[in-house]
Amino acid sequence: MLARLALVLTLLGATLASAGAQERSQLRRVGFVAPQGRSLPLLDAFRRGMEELGYVEGQDVVIEPRFAEGHYDRLPEIFADLIGRKVEVLAVTGAVTARAAVKATADIPIVFTMVVDPVADNVVSSVERPGGNVTGVTSFDPHLATRQLALFREVLPGFTRVGILGDKGVSTALVRSCEEQAGALTLQTHVVRVAGPDPDFEAAFAEFRQAHVDGVLVLEEPVLGVHAGKIAELAEKDRLPTMFAPSRAGTGGLLFYGTSQVAGIGRMAAYVDRILKGAAPGDLPVETINRYELIVNLAAARRIGVAIPDVVVKRATRVLE
Repeated sequence: MLARLALVLTLLGATLASAGAQERSQLRRVGFVAPQGRSLPLLDAFRRGMEELGYVEGQDVVIEPRFAEGHYDRLPEIFADLIGRKVEVLAVTGAVTARAAVKATADIPIVFTMVVDPVADNVVSSVERPGGNVTGVTSFDPHLATRQLALFREVLPGFTRVGILGDKGVSTALVRSCEEQAGALTLQTHVVRVAGPDPDFEAAFAEFRQAHVDGVLVLEEPVLGVHAGKIAELAEKDRLPTMFAPSRAGTGGLLFYGTSQVAGIGRMAAYVDRILKGAAPGDLPVETINRYELIVNLAAARRIGVAIPDVVVKRATRVLE
């Protein structure tokens, strides 16, 4: 009798262990890769996006986050690690990261966001039908710099010369576009591009001082995102107004304007969901996000002696006091 009971318990234990192993094997594994640092709020937005689609992390999905901290040379190693962990989808932010993912695998689906122009950045050949294993979300607005510079003009009387801060680790496409749009507004430009992973921002701001710029447009490029707080600190020391992308709000800058990156992350999660359910990434058109955010930092304005017009404050999505 005891021997029979022991046999039943053994079989029951084996069945439960098998069921547990099967349940674990059904966990979907997604890699999330960003070229910036670990404090990046977009990972939280991606997790929320997956939760809103019904995924419970640890129960039916595992999200493997990786951050290059501005060291682009780490990306091949990061992707090799995630491929070795058998992720089913790679969710990536930024053109540099997307291109590194494409080089790393032609088999695992890749979903990108925060890529300004995926065709010009050589991430996909077509936005309508990307083909291959890549698709995603773009915030491409060919007139974004015009909107940003017009806002600078609205806030700063006598605004005639803009400093443009860029990242040497990426293509010059965004810098050139900003220069062209500034020229169309009869603004003068002074471009400084820094090199990661440890940019010399002191030298950059010395150039801006020498050029007598009225404000600095900080491009949404990887190494600048890693050091946004340092950039804002140096700009404030020189009493220079700054314009960042909305994702950098809270770093100390004055104005934050552009397409909503949180909205882009939410749509990226939706694409990941569709692929996990069987959709082919190459058949999913690249989606364009055109929801804009304006964040005004009144505390920074007081510190550098800038009066933000009431009409601008009233238009703001968010005001930092």
